[in-house]
Amino acid sequence: MASRESSLRHRTAQQKEPLLTHEEDHTEPKKIITSIFTSKEQFNSLLTLAGLTAVALFTRFYKIYEPNEVVFDEVHFGKFASYYLRGSYFFDVHPPLAKMMLAAMGYFIGYDGHFLFDSIGDSYISNNVPYIGLRALPAFLGAMTVPVVYQTMREAGFPIVTCTLAGLFVTFDNMLVTQTRLILLDSMLVFFMVCSIFSYVKFYKTRNNPFSTKWWTWMVATGFFIGMTTSVKMVGLFTVATVGVAVLWDLWELLDIRRKLTMQEFMNHFWARAVGLIVVPVVVYLFWFYIHFAILTHSGPGDDFMSTEFQETLQGNSMADGIYIKYGDNITIKHKDTSVYLHSHNHQYPLRYDDGRISSAGQQVTGYSHADINNIWQITSDDPNNLKIGEQVNDKDIIRLLHVSTSSWLLAHDVASPTMSTNEEITTYSTNEDGSRINETTFQIILESGGEKLRTMASNFKLLHMDTKVVVWTHSQKLPEWGFDQQEVNGNKNLIQKSNLWLSDSIEGKNATEIEAEANRPVKKRNFFLKFLELQGKMISHNAGLTASHPYQSGPIEWPFLIKGISFWTQNDTRKQIYLIGNPLGMWLAIGSVAVIAGITGADVLSRRRGFYPLNQDVQRRFYNATGFFVVGWILHYFPFFLMGRALFLHHYMPALVFSYMLLAAVHGFIFVEGVDGPISDPGPETRPRRAQRAVVSTEAYVTAAMVALLHVTAFMYFAPLSYGTSAIDVEGLTHRKLLSKWEFHFAK
Repeated sequence: MASRESSLRHRTAQQKEPLLTHEEDHTEPKKIITSIFTSKEQFNSLLTLAGLTAVALFTRFYKIYEPNEVVFDEVHFGKFASYYLRGSYFFDVHPPLAKMMLAAMGYFIGYDGHFLFDSIGDSYISNNVPYIGLRALPAFLGAMTVPVVYQTMREAGFPIVTCTLAGLFVTFDNMLVTQTRLILLDSMLVFFMVCSIFSYVKFYKTRNNPFSTKWWTWMVATGFFIGMTTSVKMVGLFTVATVGVAVLWDLWELLDIRRKLTMQEFMNHFWARAVGLIVVPVVVYLFWFYIHFAILTHSGPGDDFMSTEFQETLQGNSMADGIYIKYGDNITIKHKDTSVYLHSHNHQYPLRYDDGRISSAGQQVTGYSHADINNIWQITSDDPNNLKIGEQVNDKDIIRLLHVSTSSWLLAHDVASPTMSTNEEITTYSTNEDGSRINETTFQIILESGGEKLRTMASNFKLLHMDTKVVVWTHSQKLPEWGFDQQEVNGNKNLIQKSNLWLSDSIEGKNATEIEAEANRPVKKRNFFLKFLELQGKMISHNAGLTASHPYQSGPIEWPFLIKGISFWTQNDTRKQIYLIGNPLGMWLAIGSVAVIAGITGADVLSRRRGFYPLNQDVQRRFYNATGFFVVGWILHYFPFFLMGRALFLHHYMPALVFSYMLLAAVHGFIFVEGVDGPISDPGPETRPRRAQRAVVSTEAYVTAAMVALLHVTAFMYFAPLSYGTSAIDVEGLTHRKLLSKWEFHFAK
């Protein structure tokens, strides 16, 4: 019994030792050789790395000049690069880094941003666009992902054959090739993601020498790269979560009293990680938005997404030229969302609507999309005895609106509107009638943006009816023939609805001198953090709002099994096409490897519960920590998509796919390389510092790796014409390649 307890105590101590191989033993730093590689192994590793990199470059740059037309989402990201080169403000749901990198590439190759990538199939040649140079950046980073994956596996302690297999899986995946040789963002996203993982593995290996130069260097590098990842796409937060889980586990281990760290020493570790892995990424993320705002200083297509205060910081934006509106001014009032004018004309609502409801038969108030004399309203005060002529209109002022051409006052009352029985009718009240209804013609100006005083263009406002507490509102539904197919305007009881906003776009009768005197003002400045926070909110809300259906969208449950792809580009006359699918063999084996890992884990836990240890310590440590880390990465880059309500596509699986390929290689290594010393039932005590064991690679490991690699490459080549779009496939060939019914190849049966 005593012997058994001693053995268990020793095993507990062993489990607290460093978790990845190749680490340094600082008990005898000048005597113990830290690397497990011989010079020959190092040479073989470098040679393999160089070969993989060369092949990866070839797969990404092969006929990169084809097709010479705009492909799929190049219409978006090429356009954004052009806007950067023009300095025109645009809006996108993704952070700016990758688009900025594409613009920088364009700048270096002499592109001036003249082309706006309007439609898929637009010719690059006829529009004189240096598209090969623009595609070269994502292609290069896509290729460089391969050596980083290889080195990550090496640093995690896997032998050359396992690392090579991981590199080949990434090199010859059809989706990774297609997506990274076009003007798209995912190449940058995946590259910075794997750099983050590589840097963290390097940092983790220095944990026995905390606060050393190398320790700080790799921790800050990790923070830098996760900041870069997040600066490409918001899903970079999944990489933050992956590293965060590992860091929390590491801190939990450090907190163990058997580590003999004082609380002050533990807090030093905590704050160091907070600086390197929280502060550094935040600074990197903020920096790229600072550059984003510094470049995009001119008015552009993204203006309307932003608040008036934001738009006033852009040169050439009409908001910056807003003229203060005064009592007595004749103005036009435009609905912000639908861009129709508040309009009235000398025609009445029908006494009875088609559904039998009775109206007031008052004068119609509608939304009209064209400039017209009937769009003009005079703004007056609510006090007929004090019209405040010439005074500026302020936020929360109570006003009346006189329809100039018919001399009638805007009015809301408790009568159901023509198309919505829940909303109130908006009509006008003639000045020729008695003044008994004056209270029904008063509205409060509620400014939502543009400052405290009402201005043309700059001020977005609501018109709140003082008597019934509804706001003037319009929607896209048209009135029947009696309303001349104009848009209905009614009183909305939902006061917080975003579409309640209006603006004034002109003042009638202002002469050129007055307009120039009032509008010739310098562009306003705004605090960077206010602009940053506003843009973040807009990005998040618009991203969540991308719920419209798309013919090629797919659900996360379909991605690992490659149920559905995406048609990127089709050329009818040549019958060439680009269709996004992954490597079916590799992806299906990869998702199977996740199940194998779950099975191995379950079997090991049950065996250890019964006192039998099927894995030697090196294998166990690498399996639960290195492979386990990759499992966490796959989970956190995949499962969060199940919580999203927006439209999703196969390419969203790319980061998780890279992790799954690393897992597939690790499973092969576990089966054919690991465990050469056989299972252990009770580890004996060690009297000297423990050294990592070299894995003995069996012949079976090389043979099976070669077979899997050959099959993976063959599958890649079989679907390559669909990935590159450089050659057409006949109908019979397309039919044979259509392994699943949802693969919607063009020209196939």
